[in-house]
Amino acid sequence: MNQTPAYRTPDDRFADLPGFAYEPHYRDWEGLRLAHVDTGGEPDAPVALLLHGEPTWSFLWRKVIPPLVAAGYRCVAPDLPGFGRSDKPTDIAWYTYDRMTASLQHLIESLDLSEVTFVVHDWGGPIGLRAATEAQERVKRIVAMDTGIFTGTFKMSDNWQTFADFVAKTEDLPIGFLVKGACAREMPDEIFAAYEAPFPEPAAKAGARAMPPLIPREETTPDARTGQRVLEALANADWPKLVLWADKDPVLPTKLGEAFAQRIGADAPLWIENAGHFLQEDAGEQIGQTIAKWLSDD
Repeated sequence: MNQTPAYRTPDDRFADLPGFAYEPHYRDWEGLRLAHVDTGGEPDAPVALLLHGEPTWSFLWRKVIPPLVAAGYRCVAPDLPGFGRSDKPTDIAWYTYDRMTASLQHLIESLDLSEVTFVVHDWGGPIGLRAATEAQERVKRIVAMDTGIFTGTFKMSDNWQTFADFVAKTEDLPIGFLVKGACAREMPDEIFAAYEAPFPEPAAKAGARAMPPLIPREETTPDARTGQRVLEALANADWPKLVLWADKDPVLPTKLGEAFAQRIGADAPLWIENAGHFLQEDAGEQIGQTIAKWLSDD
């Protein structure tokens, strides 16, 4: 197997991260070392699979995890290829919807996860929900927040287009500023630094630059057709589904949350107040408690 050219972030970049003392677990996939957090519960405990998006990493879930662990759940939070403590292929063309989904499918199969509650955000949605619909026997529930399924049939917001244009022309992406700018509440300097930690130089940022252009803009492209199949399968699945949505998301406004919930056959979204696109950063404890209560009530 040919080795994929990839950047590996030095381990010392992840020392003493605030509120994130979880030791990484590593696995090899297609010549890459990929990382995930695996914490709480016994090996046979019910699983909450927490899937980040662009341009974050598993650190995003640090405030959501404790309430879920307290409720008896085992929390598994991977870093997608190109993000967090996972290796980062340096060729933007390496990143495809198929590859990113396959990396998650490998994690699910290698850990033999079952009865899984998929908790997805941003790009974690199209990746995670595709993995769920392609392995339905492993799925228990769905929790989706500020995400979507890309079918090529709707126009992205002007704010999203501004973001995508900026990413396309900026080799050395300011990751921390992108996250901070899409939050509704103040971000302390040490949290800002933690979002920057995986990406110390431009070579580490190919994944962050690759994701926005992957969104299909026409419904006839292969990825759009895949998204259409995923959306149909999700709508037809009888899993319990919870949609949480930030009330101040500048990227995916509330009207998209309402439409997405309807299209997947979920109840209307629960609104997270005074929260931006990265709502886990703004209101992580509340989100963790809300999900834990919903799981216990189900």
